[in-house]
Amino acid sequence: MTATHSLTAEELTLAYGERTVIEGLDLVVPAGRITGIVGANACGKSTLLRSMSRLLAPRVGHVLLDGRSVHRMPAKELARTLGLLPQSPIAPEGITVADLVGRGRHPHQGVFTRWSREDDAAVAAALEATQTTELAERSVDELSGGQRQRVWIAMALAQQTDLLLLDEPTTFLDVAHQVEVLDLLTDLNRTRGTTVVMVLHDLNLAARYADHLVALADGRVHAVGQPAEVLTEDTVRAVFGLDSRVISDPTSGRPLMLPIGRHHMAPAATA
Repeated sequence: MTATHSLTAEELTLAYGERTVIEGLDLVVPAGRITGIVGANACGKSTLLRSMSRLLAPRVGHVLLDGRSVHRMPAKELARTLGLLPQSPIAPEGITVADLVGRGRHPHQGVFTRWSREDDAAVAAALEATQTTELAERSVDELSGGQRQRVWIAMALAQQTDLLLLDEPTTFLDVAHQVEVLDLLTDLNRTRGTTVVMVLHDLNLAARYADHLVALADGRVHAVGQPAEVLTEDTVRAVFGLDSRVISDPTSGRPLMLPIGRHHMAPAATA
């Protein structure tokens, strides 16, 4: 499938009360690609995603989907095209996994539309893809953090949107499940052409799985481009205040960042 939807931010300024978080930001999300957003804590990554999904109105500027402001689009129309997995979502008390994942189908329901076989198939496929089928009848309240995160991802997949925004989708997941989730998003991108935008804390996973990286610093875009152009020693130092070595990942060929702590400096050579 070929991606046709465009998502852009123009002169975007975002704030909470008097505190400005993002200022004058321009961003073009490449259609049909996987974009990774990285940056230090409190640099504005989650705030940017909230605005791009219209959860936060901009103080200045616009977020445009196919040239239309997302903040002026009918909610259900937007939700059929753009899905969001926010950071730390909250499930209704007592809801089962199947019911929560089924809520991803709401944008496809009309006033007189009944639940269909297509809806059943979408939910089943999302549960299977996230390895949560066996949890379907359990209460979300009973699940571990990692299980709960996979269920939220399943709900986002059941929505079947062409654009998918995910805020730290690997939170609470062990290494194996982190890789499984990122492989799943890659499969979704390659087989359905889904445009994926995800905030990640792990720079090396971001560089391995994203086609396009955006590094934020102090509410602005510091660097943008292919992983090899963004994940450099200079960028890591400027964005994270961290010394590092960046080498070629022997598995993927992508850049691999090795942090240097105070206790890991190479010993000085002796005469």
